[in-house]
Amino acid sequence: MKPTPVLRYLVMMLAAALLASAPAAADSAKAADESLPAHLHDRGSGLPTSQFGTYVRPGELLVYPSFESYRDHNFEYDPFEFGFESEGEFKGRYRASEEVLFLAYGLSDRLAWELEGARLRASLQKAPEDLSGMPEEVRQSGLGHVKTRLTWRWAEERGRRPELFSYGEVFFPHHKDKILVGTPDWVFHAGFGAVRGYRWGTLTFRAGILFEEASATATDWGEVAVEYLKRLSPHLTLFESLLVREGDEVSLVSELQWRLSPHVVLRLNDGQGLTSHGFDSEPEVGVLLRFPRR
Repeated sequence: MKPTPVLRYLVMMLAAALLASAPAAADSAKAADESLPAHLHDRGSGLPTSQFGTYVRPGELLVYPSFESYRDHNFEYDPFEFGFESEGEFKGRYRASEEVLFLAYGLSDRLAWELEGARLRASLQKAPEDLSGMPEEVRQSGLGHVKTRLTWRWAEERGRRPELFSYGEVFFPHHKDKILVGTPDWVFHAGFGAVRGYRWGTLTFRAGILFEEASATATDWGEVAVEYLKRLSPHLTLFESLLVREGDEVSLVSELQWRLSPHVVLRLNDGQGLTSHGFDSEPEVGVLLRFPRR
């Protein structure tokens, strides 16, 4: 499964426009980086976003088109959710690809807003022991998740005190009949986090609570993560995270961010599942475009 031409052309046009303006902006960006205190060397002065190791400054617009794929050889499913009689859950083979468009805007030095939507194509091969009338393979495509988020900074990093922030996300319901790609009901995710910069890198801890009425357990852990960010050079940044979703889906996320210009960043990452409940792998590639305040 490959990105559609629309996504590829959008990335190329926006990246070309920003690369063309790079020489004029390079000196000012370099001066801004050099003026930052040591604890902000890795992340800059912006607010954290839901994108790994990515921060948005006041008045700045982020546009991030990306392509991600998912692979899982023991995906848990219940044929009853697909309209077939069943005696319980099974584990099948799951494959999916997703085209995502992410937007973020720094409303102030304390508040940031995000909007994200995706187009998802997914397939599920049922387990050999599944004797329900469910087809051998189910394929679905269409609108994936659509969510919005607000992030609030409670306190900036000062001395030994870390930066403190909280966030709230809302996932919008749609396509309840498409189990593999749709969102059957409203989903709310809220959490709290702390960030502190050191000479050897920047650490972030965040934890969230998930509320989904359509789920078997309406309230559950959202995302809990310990993250490490290190700017290795003016052009290359490393990100690592131990990420836990819904209490039992544990994965190790690794990412490289290659700064092509002050306003264009190539992001390459992969999440490797460490438990049977999460995806086996989640590779992603995208181009982050920064439109600074004029």
